[in-house]
Amino acid sequence: MKEKLINYTTEAFKAFFQSELENIFLAPGRINIIGEHVDYSDGFVLPAAIDKYICFAVKKVDDSETCTFFAKDFDDSFSFNINQKQIPVSQIWVNYLLGVFNAIQESGKKIGGLQIAFSSTIPMGSGLSSSAALECGFAFILNQIFDLNLSKKELALIGQKSEHTFVGVKCGIMDQFASVFGKEHKVIMLDCNSLEHQYFEANIEGYSLVLFDSCVKHTHLTSGYNDRRRDVDNGKKVLWEKFPEIAKFRDFSFSMLDTVRAEIGERSYKRCLYILKETKRVEKAAKALSEGNAEYLGKLLTETHSGLSTEFEVSCQELDFLVEVALKENGVLGSRIMGGGFGGCSINLIKDENVNEVIEKISAKYKADFDIEMKVYHVKISDGINEYKRNEFVI
Repeated sequence: MKEKLINYTTEAFKAFFQSELENIFLAPGRINIIGEHVDYSDGFVLPAAIDKYICFAVKKVDDSETCTFFAKDFDDSFSFNINQKQIPVSQIWVNYLLGVFNAIQESGKKIGGLQIAFSSTIPMGSGLSSSAALECGFAFILNQIFDLNLSKKELALIGQKSEHTFVGVKCGIMDQFASVFGKEHKVIMLDCNSLEHQYFEANIEGYSLVLFDSCVKHTHLTSGYNDRRRDVDNGKKVLWEKFPEIAKFRDFSFSMLDTVRAEIGERSYKRCLYILKETKRVEKAAKALSEGNAEYLGKLLTETHSGLSTEFEVSCQELDFLVEVALKENGVLGSRIMGGGFGGCSINLIKDENVNEVIEKISAKYKADFDIEMKVYHVKISDGINEYKRNEFVI
């Protein structure tokens, strides 16, 4: 699959630019094993890079003032003058790249002319962070080719800044961090505030991580997200008024939350309860993965779905259905909604020998109940952004 993508992108470059490329880069998408909606509340997340990629074919063009992109999947191209100040344009995919260039340009670093063709196996709109791969992949390319001496952390932050400033999405740092810092067979436990992180082995031999794409995205994602942040902020405010000695939200105890339950109201109470429980689940899941305890990891995933559905209330009929029916099948250890909510994918931990049968049954049931063809993504935990050379990776 990877070689096929590389060949496809290479041919696209040659056909469009009528020249030979010099470098190939791969930028992965990501999954989040566990830890949803805790990144803005002093919590931890547990992402990993996956073997779905954007492939970039690149050529440095000396004595040129132009950078040209060819997006093979969109059959669209864009060029800009590297010496001019950039502003957002009408082509949305271009803004992820221009935002990166702008952030580096503002730092005073010098960049030359480039020709870049890219294509992707990361399904768009599925919650696997194709946008972070695009942003951070381009930042990584500029860093490598023009010797900018940017750290991995700086590359992730540049990707995030691009999305904030040129795309208008106030995303957290998890997606960019996972794309840059990912390591094969490892998950990253990340504190999204301090960016402190540690790696844990992903010991799930004999089990597969399989994503079921509901192929729905309900329109209240943004409004629902903002409402829940408001609910949590209401709880935080009262908690810190009562317990000012507590430094981080994750350090409040359940008993402390209980003492303010009447004051903050049942809705804020449920939201805060979910976040405190989910933060603890992330730490337990990292330990379970490193110890190869797939059964306990599955239990934690299912607990998270229950919390997202009943306490944080960001699930939807389609995702609840996919999780509920999956958990009844042989070999499914755990299942949950993945991402912000109101649609997207469920992530499922399934015994290898049961994977095909489970997919067949769930697909048929989903089609029967919702008349939607479920998409399925098999994913493996992989390295972060790489330069690809002679069948070897240079990280």
